[in-house]
Amino acid sequence: MTDLSILIPSRNEMFLARTIQDILEHAETNIEVIVVLDGARADPPVPQHEQVNVIFLQNPIGQRAATNMAARSSRGKYVMKVDAHCAFAQGFDRVMLEDITPDVTMVPILHRLWAFDWECYRCGWKMYQCEPPVVCPDCGNENIRRKIVWISEMQSQRTSYYFDRNLRQQNFDEYTHRDEYKKALAETGLTETMSVAGSCWMMTKDKYFELDVCDEEWGFWGSQGIEVACKTWLSGGRVLVNHHTWYAHLSRPGIGFPYRLDRKHPFHAKKMARDILLSDKWDKAIHPMSWLVDKFAPVNGWTS
Repeated sequence: MTDLSILIPSRNEMFLARTIQDILEHAETNIEVIVVLDGARADPPVPQHEQVNVIFLQNPIGQRAATNMAARSSRGKYVMKVDAHCAFAQGFDRVMLEDITPDVTMVPILHRLWAFDWECYRCGWKMYQCEPPVVCPDCGNENIRRKIVWISEMQSQRTSYYFDRNLRQQNFDEYTHRDEYKKALAETGLTETMSVAGSCWMMTKDKYFELDVCDEEWGFWGSQGIEVACKTWLSGGRVLVNHHTWYAHLSRPGIGFPYRLDRKHPFHAKKMARDILLSDKWDKAIHPMSWLVDKFAPVNGWTS
């Protein structure tokens, strides 16, 4: 029996194989990894493994639709969507499954992933992951390559998020100093968060489809963390950060973006969030948006 299905929508992701390897090395329960190659073959290829299933699509359908396709073919009671450039703590799956309940969407602590350095193979010059220079600034060599590091930067820890009235997601550092946060952390190691990063989150498969947390009407990509968190909270559930485990995520600078950078996609997703969630038109909500803002008030960017 499968305990957890890990869903990875992927397109032009250079660290997909390394992410899958990391998952397999650190998982401690009976998991399956379902990868959707959204309109592009994996390079390097996905490793062949009995716990890894790959779906290849000739034409891209977008991150939300690809995640839904993976979820429909999953066999686990719980599903966990992750980006294709992440690393994980030992036993991350076991820890999450021990603490999660059917009404909860759960995320681990977020660290920054130090995935690679740029290195000149002629003189040894190195630079931290980012957009590389055209040539080595020390010797002028054009043969600059990525050298894999793959280390979680623990000092970059993130445990709380919010979004403002303009649907800009931010780190909610102020909330981590409140008494309710400190009390929950000390007693359970599980703290509430208004929103989540879209790069890693877990819930039951039933809840995933009940809440339509990857609504394809919202478009290819954008505002996914806000969509997942709001649909969980407004339907009567809870969104929790599990401080007993972590994952590390690589931000986009230095690796590019897998889909064409067309602003209409994130703008459309934000428009859907405004028209449906902020306007209290979501038919599965039992709370208005004002309830969520009041719950975490004061929230920067919101007023009474």
